[in-house]
Amino acid sequence: MSDSADRIEIESITSPHHTQRVNRARYMAMREALLPVLPDGPPGITVAEAKDALLKHLSEEHFPGGEKAGWWLKAVQLDLEAKGVIARGTAKPVRLFRRA
Repeated sequence: MSDSADRIEIESITSPHHTQRVNRARYMAMREALLPVLPDGPPGITVAEAKDALLKHLSEEHFPGGEKAGWWLKAVQLDLEAKGVIARGTAKPVRLFRRA
């Protein structure tokens, strides 16, 4: 597999015109662990609650012992927010949920 096929371009809701290329397998593993733990609507769950819930679903191959899960959670969260797949509530702390 070529390097470009091993990587995926992600966006960030906090930096609208900036993209970054990251490891595709790790991104997809985190995405697949995150989306099922998020509720379908507001008020959502906190990022800490989401991390606690998804850790048991993470691939040991890509995240041995949960290593770097926090960074990848944030990267996937911001990308999915930028793409309109998930949203955050208006209250503090940040609460995430899937959009319809």
